[in-house]
Amino acid sequence: MKLLHANDRAGEYPASWYAASAQPLPPFDPLDGDTQADVCVIGGGFTGLSAALHLAQSGVDVVLLEAHRAGFGASGRNGGQVGSGMRKDQDEMERLFGREDALKFWQIAEGAKALVKSLIAEHGINAAWRDGIAHADWSAKGAAETQDYARWLQDRYEYLQAEPLDRDQIRALIPSQAYHGGMVDWGAGHIHPLRFALGLAQAAQAAGARIYERSQVTAITGSTVRTATGTVAARHIVLATNGYHDGLEPRVARRVLPINNFIVATEPLGERAATVLTKDVAVGDSKFVVNYWRLSEDKRLLFGGGESYGDRFPADLTAIARKPMLEVYPHLRDVKIDYAWGGTLAITPTRLPDFSRHGALWSAAGYSGHGVALATYAGRMMAEAIRGEASEFDLMGKLRPPAFPGMGALRRPILNLAMRWFALRDRLGF
Repeated sequence: MKLLHANDRAGEYPASWYAASAQPLPPFDPLDGDTQADVCVIGGGFTGLSAALHLAQSGVDVVLLEAHRAGFGASGRNGGQVGSGMRKDQDEMERLFGREDALKFWQIAEGAKALVKSLIAEHGINAAWRDGIAHADWSAKGAAETQDYARWLQDRYEYLQAEPLDRDQIRALIPSQAYHGGMVDWGAGHIHPLRFALGLAQAAQAAGARIYERSQVTAITGSTVRTATGTVAARHIVLATNGYHDGLEPRVARRVLPINNFIVATEPLGERAATVLTKDVAVGDSKFVVNYWRLSEDKRLLFGGGESYGDRFPADLTAIARKPMLEVYPHLRDVKIDYAWGGTLAITPTRLPDFSRHGALWSAAGYSGHGVALATYAGRMMAEAIRGEASEFDLMGKLRPPAFPGMGALRRPILNLAMRWFALRDRLGF
């Protein structure tokens, strides 16, 4: 189980701005001994916590096992962007799956955003939702394509929250000379992800879910889930580990691979925050190894960039994300970095998620950096499927990506080479 322990202290959140600005929950006890449940959920991120919450609210006896702390993994470390649609643009979804199914996928994604908002409101979670995600293009050609796409969403999907931006408009929003245009999606938003995860954990516990932390799953044997200190015998198992699966279910591992991403948080910028963003939106850009950023509540720049593909994080996390930050905002060269952290997410070959069922085991993973809303909704979908309403889960199964090329130990090196090639294309300006 290398990834669970390669870069973090056991049972501790990383030293991130998120952890520093969230109120931690009292630790849940580890599993001690053998127990039974209707459903055992493996993983305490958005997917697992949402599944546990929705199952418990419907009267299902559910146990959740988390190797470290609730929200420990990507769910408590990410850029906080609650995006629209799937990981691919909607016109591409129509080409791949046809207009009818593509529309259904769009509606699911709209429901996912709405679910995040409703959970925040229903459970009083201090997740600091703010409207707006901008897409910024490094080339004039890309900017024109993005502007056309925004107008296409308006016309074909009546999605009027998509606003095209020309060069002057993008630079008025993002005071940087790097970008030639893009769009802003006012129907999307951004949140404090760790606070959201902790709020889901509180809500799930209040609904009756039994949550155990420091309870790393070592094996799944039939309907029994094993940890070092106990077992859970369950009628259904929900695998909600995403990038931290470490081979627990090989049929999922073939299609879902972990990668590492990094974020820095600057010192509070005060009045200089207006030289980063003139509106309180989040941003992602057109790089293959995407840069993404936003301002925190105390006016820090939270900037994510850079990737690695092995088990271990690079030694100097600050340097990894600071380099692309200064490409966008060279005037911040003198700004102090207060926090730097990494996290492991999961991608698929198509960047579309993997929803699958294997007997009594249900899995959703591989959100490919688009998981805040979709992972939360995936938990509810699996809860509904276990209760007998599987139409949305089955629809998502149509997205199932192929396996990554390579076998066994060769798969990660092949991925490494491919990702380095695309990163080189970024640097060369393709």
